[in-house]
Amino acid sequence: MALILAAPAFAQEPATPPAAPAEKTESPAPPTEQWLTGSVDFGYRWLTDIRGSLASYRSVINLGEGPKLFGLDFTVQDPKKRLFDRMDVRAYGWGGDPYNTAHLSARKSGVYDLSADYRNIAYFNALPSFANPFVPAGFNERSFDIHRRMADVDLEFFPGKHIIPYLAFSRNAGYGHGVETWLVDAANEYAVPTLLRDSTNNYRGGLRVEYNRFHVTLEEGGTTFKDDSQGYDSQANKGDRTTPLNGQTLVLNKLQQSYAIRGDSIYSRGLVTATPASWVTFSGQLLYSQPKTDVRYSDTAAGNLAVLNVLYSGLSDVATGTAKQPHITGNAGAEVRPWRRIRIVEAWTTDRYHDASVALFSTLLGTARQQTSSSPDLQIVNYNQEQVDVMFDATPRITMRGGYRHVWGDATVRAGQLSQTGNFAAGQLRRDVGLAGATFRPHQKLRVNLDYEGGVSDAVYFRTSLNDYHRARARAQYQATASLAFQFNFRLLNTQNPAPSVRYDFQSQDESLSIFWTPNNGKRVSFNGEYDHWALRSDASYFSLPFLSPTVSAYRENAHTASGSAGAALPGYHGLTPHLEAGGSLFISSGSRPSRFYQPLVRLSLPLGKHVSWNTEWRWYGLGERFYLYEGFRTHAFITGLRVTR
Repeated sequence: MALILAAPAFAQEPATPPAAPAEKTESPAPPTEQWLTGSVDFGYRWLTDIRGSLASYRSVINLGEGPKLFGLDFTVQDPKKRLFDRMDVRAYGWGGDPYNTAHLSARKSGVYDLSADYRNIAYFNALPSFANPFVPAGFNERSFDIHRRMADVDLEFFPGKHIIPYLAFSRNAGYGHGVETWLVDAANEYAVPTLLRDSTNNYRGGLRVEYNRFHVTLEEGGTTFKDDSQGYDSQANKGDRTTPLNGQTLVLNKLQQSYAIRGDSIYSRGLVTATPASWVTFSGQLLYSQPKTDVRYSDTAAGNLAVLNVLYSGLSDVATGTAKQPHITGNAGAEVRPWRRIRIVEAWTTDRYHDASVALFSTLLGTARQQTSSSPDLQIVNYNQEQVDVMFDATPRITMRGGYRHVWGDATVRAGQLSQTGNFAAGQLRRDVGLAGATFRPHQKLRVNLDYEGGVSDAVYFRTSLNDYHRARARAQYQATASLAFQFNFRLLNTQNPAPSVRYDFQSQDESLSIFWTPNNGKRVSFNGEYDHWALRSDASYFSLPFLSPTVSAYRENAHTASGSAGAALPGYHGLTPHLEAGGSLFISSGSRPSRFYQPLVRLSLPLGKHVSWNTEWRWYGLGERFYLYEGFRTHAFITGLRVTR
């Protein structure tokens, strides 16, 4: 902030030199560099009436009306290099849009380097078809309208020197409201309003030692976390149950629920890289932390409630708990270059943590005697991975890659409520993966990258984990001329788990083609476009409640996405050239949830002078779903504003 307030002091031009003699002569000195350069875009956005579902519009688009700061980008350079040599400021999306950013960086050569970032995300999600037992009536019982604010500040001292101390701070905080379900037992489920509030702060500082043949980083840091979410209801709420229980209608008349969660952690990190010889490089990193969390929970409810099919007029719960988690993460690697055309890269990673916790529960049902119970718990997770890759430059235009990855681990976690094997469940992870790839440069204008990995698993944690799978990717770039370029991408993932109790089959395939045409650097005309086709197939067997009957969950999607824009310079006036751009994007899918989304746009820029232009834009947003007609929406958005440059 001090740097920003001091900026006007640096805005003064250097002192005017003494008056020149009467005879005009050209000075050999170059003109003074501008102390301030940049641009600012501001204006106003209008929306027509949103036809259809406002909840869907806010969940997908969520752009609002009013004055907007679309973009700000400027650089300040102090000719006298007092507090800083250069300061850069950027800001985008201010004025109520769902994503706002700001960035500030300042540096003074050899003294400090400061960087600060701020991001604000307005996240709204209330699609009517999700978590809604009364669809198309009713509402989303898992909806939320929240803001997440994230800030990062990094300060380095003596950049470019051999020893560089640094300090850093980051914060991630959220607040807002939503809807969640309050559940006594399986008899009924009640959707209630919630207030959401949480924050995490991360403080760290360290020292970097940098020399030509080795680099060392030592860091110490700490985190704090808190969550103060609440649930409440003061109106008669019959919940999701539509039939009486024991001849009586269940109802929740009042609820007050609160969470108070506090956590903190101290962590230490060390990183080292060394190149003892020109043909070998070693690296390693170790991170240790032990977060601790304390939890307090309470709720008080009144109404006609059922617990284990017994009716009560009210209940209250109080719970406290604490948990610790020693956590070690490490990796080590080496790159060996025994010959000019061969590189061998070895990497090993481990991640191990152990949760130990205990909780105390106290429940009071109506006028019955208070019940108290304790519940110790644990969770142990170990993950390891070792990988070796060999890169071979077969020719100056062909590079081939091959490798092997071995993944293994084990975990012990709390079992599910329907477990028949006790309170805890143990699992194993064993996977072997083969890797291959190549890079071809058959021509100066063409570059092709191919990657493949195939894996076989003896044991996995989850039914939908990668088991026996194949993953492939291909990328090609072709620069046909100086102004015309093409890009092609292909991705494929196929995985199966043939175990009789699982029978999981998944495949996704994605192909895209892009074209970029900018003759004469786009001064008169330009065009860019992209087409993407994506297909997904998923089949998974599971047991359906309440009779545990075998059922298959099948999902299909075949989607087409296209986007593009064409720009042209219009006839000029007074040495100024207006520009017109037209384009947009579309999404069309078929399968389990067929949908269509269209977003055409037209943009016009009219220069009003050397440093000022008037910009106006029209967009149309339209979403339609064949099976969920009530989720569709459509609206027009208009923008007009000015762009000022210096």
